[in-house]
Amino acid sequence: MRINVLSYLDEIAARLPNKAAFCDDDVQLTFAELDNRSRAIGTALACAGFASEPVVVFMQKGPCAVSAFFGVVRAGCFYVPLDEEMPSHRIDMIFDTLKPSVVICDETTHDKLPVGVEALLYDDIIRTPVNEPALQAIAAQQIDTDPIYVVFTSGSTGKPKGVVACHRSVIDYIETLSDVLQVSENTIFGNQAPLYVDACLKELFPTLKFGASTWFIPKSYFSFPMKLITYLNDKRINTVCWVASAFTMIAALRVLNELIPQHLHTIAFGSEVFPQKQLQAWRTACPQARFINLYGPTECTGMSCYYELPADFDAPRVPIGRPFRNTDMFLLDDDDQRITQAGQAGEICIRGTCVTLGYYADPERTAQAFVQNPLHSRYAEPVYRTGDLGEYDEADNLLFISRRDHQIKRAGYRIELGEIESAALAIDGVAAACCLFDEARKKLILCTVSTLARADLQTELGAKLPPYMIPNVLHALDTMPLTPNGKIDRNGLKERFV
Repeated sequence: MRINVLSYLDEIAARLPNKAAFCDDDVQLTFAELDNRSRAIGTALACAGFASEPVVVFMQKGPCAVSAFFGVVRAGCFYVPLDEEMPSHRIDMIFDTLKPSVVICDETTHDKLPVGVEALLYDDIIRTPVNEPALQAIAAQQIDTDPIYVVFTSGSTGKPKGVVACHRSVIDYIETLSDVLQVSENTIFGNQAPLYVDACLKELFPTLKFGASTWFIPKSYFSFPMKLITYLNDKRINTVCWVASAFTMIAALRVLNELIPQHLHTIAFGSEVFPQKQLQAWRTACPQARFINLYGPTECTGMSCYYELPADFDAPRVPIGRPFRNTDMFLLDDDDQRITQAGQAGEICIRGTCVTLGYYADPERTAQAFVQNPLHSRYAEPVYRTGDLGEYDEADNLLFISRRDHQIKRAGYRIELGEIESAALAIDGVAAACCLFDEARKKLILCTVSTLARADLQTELGAKLPPYMIPNVLHALDTMPLTPNGKIDRNGLKERFV
């Protein structure tokens, strides 16, 4: 029985010690180097007396940060990934929640730490002589429900929420996701997600399990699609798991008409709806690739279900499909009754090993989201209420509708803001779109990156949408603002335009 995620690293470092594991343009760590550095870092933390507590890893994104994560776990602690690109006030709030005893940093982040925090320099602690008996004693005491990381998500109140995941949920996730993606020793991942969000798990741990390789793609390349595709080809990257907006921008700018990814055979997307027009452009450019839609919240260890598009897929919406193995997803109506009928909307709820341990040092918000299964009261069973609306199609596949807070009511009609965005993205010349609702003035606001004149865009929208869904205000942007993990920054747009 596997109880610790680092057992993957133990096995692969023995089998493929000299193979490149995690790489960027400056550093390439083999599995042996990764293993050795994790043991040195684990020894340094353990010998300093740190145990069963959060250790912040505040470093530049790259292979060294990953080795620090694993070093924290070696010490019997759990890592909390941060990055210098995060706003300083957010970092301060996270430190205030965690109250960590120690931070691992590098030369670029050392001076950006809050005052009074004990810091260990990465370049120093990787030189620590390994104390193998001490590490073995720590491993012998660990169980699979011990925490492995805390990842902070944005809270609706503005206060970040620290989601705590354990070894058991991550191991379960790795095993199933790897089957879905068909990961092997020959897999070469191209990572897009920051290391401080759970999306990076799709590359980090399957790489350990199979002896695959992961390249950390420079963030700037996602603003220059030709460079991005060239990078994929140069590194022979064959598997990508990106937010849908990363794919959308490339297709909308028609880069795929000039240059195609030559080696991609697995294309997974999630976190946002992939507009049909841009999805079709990718399917045309990469006809031999598998396209997989993934869905799942951070509170359930990342992705929880999937749908692989068949070759003849032509439905108007891509399902999020069926749950991962050992996961149950169901819909509840407003009376907390289970929905089984196709076409009836309800809140998506998830139960199973994937459900995490809740929010760090936040019992009130944990109790609101992680609830007793409302379908029975016979024994304690935590269920996560996602706040997402979904429905079943006739084939019993789950379809994502929207966030509850993206469904608004205007002039007596229920409106999905995502439906307006999809209509805009289906118009030639529109590269990105985000629809907002001004509750006070009852106005729909559409922000776009587009080559169309405002009047032409308004005419096109009028041909695609009913009158009550046509935006009242159009804002033309040079670029669509994105959050650090690549999603459209809705909150930032609301601050500007609502």
